[in-house]
Amino acid sequence: MRLNEVSYSDAQPIDGYGPGFFRIGGKVHHGAVITSPTGTEAWEGYEDSAKLLSLAAEIDVLFVGTGAEIAHLPAPLRAQLEAAGVGVETMNSPAACRTYNVLLSEGRRIAMAALPV
Repeated sequence: MRLNEVSYSDAQPIDGYGPGFFRIGGKVHHGAVITSPTGTEAWEGYEDSAKLLSLAAEIDVLFVGTGAEIAHLPAPLRAQLEAAGVGVETMNSPAACRTYNVLLSEGRRIAMAALPV
């Protein structure tokens, strides 16, 4: 068996999540968050499209965590992101956290916006 050390560059991995919070890079963030190569910040939800669109030059794919259950992303928001050249993958927040960490460890240009469980 071959073991490789995981390196996350400047972006922070998601260490955990629970009711109303995410732990990213060892720091607890309450409420919805956006985490990207430039850091982690609060997110006001689907209406806060400006923060998501500002990531377009830095990322190829945005994972959107919809909370405990999977839900559809509002069509206008998806259209705006895709028009900006960002691929969008929608899933529940636990799956978004896991997927984000795997692709982050591969050095991909990704970000995650997630609602808490």
